[in-house]
Amino acid sequence: MPERNSAIRFARISRAKESPCAFVPVKGSGLSQPLQPSKIIAVGLNYHSHARELNMPVPENPILFLKPLTALAAHGETISYPASSRQVDYEGELALVIGKPGRNIPEDGAYEYLLGYTLANDITARDLQKQDGQWTRAKSFDGFCPIGPVVKPRLKPEQLEIRTLLNGQLKQKGSPADFIFSVPRIIAFVSEIMTVYPGDVILTGTPPGVGPMQRGDRVRVECDEIGVLENRILET
Repeated sequence: MPERNSAIRFARISRAKESPCAFVPVKGSGLSQPLQPSKIIAVGLNYHSHARELNMPVPENPILFLKPLTALAAHGETISYPASSRQVDYEGELALVIGKPGRNIPEDGAYEYLLGYTLANDITARDLQKQDGQWTRAKSFDGFCPIGPVVKPRLKPEQLEIRTLLNGQLKQKGSPADFIFSVPRIIAFVSEIMTVYPGDVILTGTPPGVGPMQRGDRVRVECDEIGVLENRILET
């Protein structure tokens, strides 16, 4: 893992034409260049407790899907509620940020490719997901992937607790200790399929307690070791 003494802070996300969806670091963070992910990869159904909640079998391999870069949003940014949806859900998650290029990465060397950890909200239009029978439209609206507030290196994921609060009420609480697929397994599996590049983001799955948000709600994903990612939901 790259040696960094301080977290990388997300000031905002730039959607300028010359640098679409680039993470812009706060001055003094020690980051020489903005994080510019080439892709956002997400893992579905990665908590044993969530599989039990849904009465679904544990998958043999990570279930992957992609979110577009236009889905990126920063801490504090407002998220539009799509006019085409009647149920938009929160999914608080731990996210991984890749630190160097890799392909066919071995599990025992996976941490060498990890820049650090951050928080994410895999916002999903649940009714559209059920209607379509697949996930692309439901998870791809602009702003449907808030990420932040920092990238924190050298954490022990199994010791973290990820919490999601809706209007101040605790809705989700889970730890990567309950992961079906570990962080090294996820990185290795993804890199068997596609080359990962610095800045690429991997969402690791959500714990039990997923539920709907309404217009005007505030959703907060937090972890004591990483910080707080909070966004407000607005009407389109």
